Amino acid sequence: MDESATQGEKRRGLARFRKPKDEGEKRSLRSLAMVWDSAKEYPLQVTFAMIALLVTALITSLAVPSALKLIIDRGFGAEGGADIGRWFRYLLMLVVVLGGFTAVRFYFVSWIGERVVADIRTKVHRNLLRLSPSFFEENSPKEISSRMTADTAIIETVVGTTLSVALRNIIMAIFATAYLFWLAPQLAVYLLIGIPLVIVPIALFGSRLRAISRSSQDRIADVGAMVTEVLSGMKVVQAFNQQGRESERFGAAVERTFDTARQRILIRAIMTALIITLIFGAIVVLLWRGANLVQQGEITGGTIGAFVFAGVIAAGAFGALTEVLGDLLRGAGAASRLSELLDAEPEIAAPARPQTLPTPPRGSVSFRNVTFRYPTRPEEAAIRDFSLEIEPGETVAIVGPSGAGKTTIFQLVERFYDPQMGSVRIDGVPLISADPAEIRERIAFVPQDGVLFSASARDNLRYGNWDASEDELWDAARAANAAEFLERLPQGLDTFLGESGTRLSGGQQQRLAIARALLRDAPILLLDEATSALDAQSERLVQDALDRLMANRTTLVIAHRLATIRAADRIVVMEDGGIVEQGTHADLADGSGLYARLAALQFGRETAA
Repeated sequence: MDESATQGEKRRGLARFRKPKDEGEKRSLRSLAMVWDSAKEYPLQVTFAMIALLVTALITSLAVPSALKLIIDRGFGAEGGADIGRWFRYLLMLVVVLGGFTAVRFYFVSWIGERVVADIRTKVHRNLLRLSPSFFEENSPKEISSRMTADTAIIETVVGTTLSVALRNIIMAIFATAYLFWLAPQLAVYLLIGIPLVIVPIALFGSRLRAISRSSQDRIADVGAMVTEVLSGMKVVQAFNQQGRESERFGAAVERTFDTARQRILIRAIMTALIITLIFGAIVVLLWRGANLVQQGEITGGTIGAFVFAGVIAAGAFGALTEVLGDLLRGAGAASRLSELLDAEPEIAAPARPQTLPTPPRGSVSFRNVTFRYPTRPEEAAIRDFSLEIEPGETVAIVGPSGAGKTTIFQLVERFYDPQMGSVRIDGVPLISADPAEIRERIAFVPQDGVLFSASARDNLRYGNWDASEDELWDAARAANAAEFLERLPQGLDTFLGESGTRLSGGQQQRLAIARALLRDAPILLLDEATSALDAQSERLVQDALDRLMANRTTLVIAHRLATIRAADRIVVMEDGGIVEQGTHADLADGSGLYARLAALQFGRETAA
């Protein structure tokens, strides 16, 4: 086994995210560390938010109760209440300050929430672009998309609202409790009895609630993935009249989501009811005892009034904490799911010291005793002991039945995968020793279905060479027989082509893909039979464009229609992951092997037609 296998095994599994195990679920809120890592990049905004948060909490838990005590003791309690206006003005001033700092807190906390979510989305997307195709084979792109939307929305709520509420209530609970002990220690000591009654339910329900919250997010992701899948295949759904079945399947997924959410809601409801009952029950007992102390003259009316107000603040703060805990746990679940995407490592990466491909490029491609198994099918070799030498400028067609390994050849040339045994080389350099980006700079690819993006015609063309000039764009379009229909578009090259280029016909999409490859101007060309699904007129235009594209380039063609590869320098016939024969069309067609049988079938049908 060569070096590629060793490095592949070292990286194997890193590109896959996994459902967390039970012990992972019990790590509670630690997953939110990634949110803090993003937030701390904005220290000025965090500082302003924290100052405003601290001021509003202190005013609510300390200043307002103190003002209430002064109003009762020195306002109502003074001769004729002559000084009462002074204390109400003091209270009014506190209200104005509270309102101003609340606005400041809301702005900066919301700003941080939006900024953090934007940064996380960008970081996750940037990391996804690094990952190898094997990652997306093992992990559904639809689920990944759901994580990028639904989970980030939860984190936005957590950072922009929940964390602020939690911090504010923690501060208020601490200071209000301390104030209660300062006002009336003999009453506040009773609060110590209620603390275990609050902590125990949180400990009992917390881990269970987080597990249910994570499960709830998984169910939501399943619903989102199903919607994307069905909508993208709506024509097939309707063509086969499967609307009823898809509706039932979606309804079942929604019900599973609801059942999970119902469990989460039930746990939160029980926890909230229990804790609030205990807290407010304790407050009632304290007030009862306080009223007796007022009657006995041990404390003033202002003291009991402030104690009541501060007690309500403390109780409300503790009660709010039990409510926001569920949201924080949901946020932790969402953060853990996004962390898995953010921490995923590509299986295919540049070595520490990549070997530079020779300049100028020659365009030779070599397979030497290559054996490769896809990560999702490790028990079956897609190609085995495969050897093939392709000279610069040579056109080699690869034919064979489905599953023969034709597409795998392309995947290995572009280094989307590394073989477990053997080596693939371009211009004599083993691909595992080179930078994947440099490898792909030397390759142009025209897929079978002419993949386009939801963008303008200009941007789809520029994918081949983003710095191409206007003249170069039109030269490529003319060479690909695409200029005529591009000129007729409403805004020319700036016309939006719709979702995946759906505003163009299949033939137009193919010609645009060929123009894109022309702009690439790479020495090696990979063609996944670009004319197999086209009508005769479109096929002629596309084939004419392909002939121009193939000139003076090393070309590998996956051929589904043998009529399109008669002029190839060499035809390689594959079956069961290996080469069974190779030669020119004339030599192979006159033989008795697999190619001759395929040719007889195809050309016989064409003659009959």
